[in-house]
Amino acid sequence: MNHIVYMSRAVRPLSDYDLQDLLAQCRRDNSLHQVTGVLFYSHGSIAQLIEGDPAVIEPLYDKISRDGRHSNVMQLVNKPIAARSFPDWSMAFHPLEAKGFATLEGFFMPSHLPPTPDTLSIADAMLIDLVRQAVFGADEPAAANLTA
Repeated sequence: MNHIVYMSRAVRPLSDYDLQDLLAQCRRDNSLHQVTGVLFYSHGSIAQLIEGDPAVIEPLYDKISRDGRHSNVMQLVNKPIAARSFPDWSMAFHPLEAKGFATLEGFFMPSHLPPTPDTLSIADAMLIDLVRQAVFGADEPAAANLTA
């Protein structure tokens, strides 16, 4: 199993509806191929970690990198892993309309990120924390409150 971490910029701002649609699409497609991970989005910044069989996630990353919804795609990590760190695909983002956010399944506010999975190496946990800070800013909780 491998994981790939990348960052990019949305070519246009994504609405809460766009993000809900993206989560539904990712959950549907990723469950078919046993791909898990997490996606962060805030004000046009995107970061994602995907994990699964290299024969699946390599072509998936190639497809993602050519997706016209974002640009400046930069792969940060592509390496073997012993176990999944994110068994349920999820997404964290700053909602535009906070009042209905709590009812959305599979999303979480950056300020309510679950603890960093113990399955990540120290280096990967630090990288994910740096990526999270790049997307959400340094005001969000530190590495102890990352994502699941």
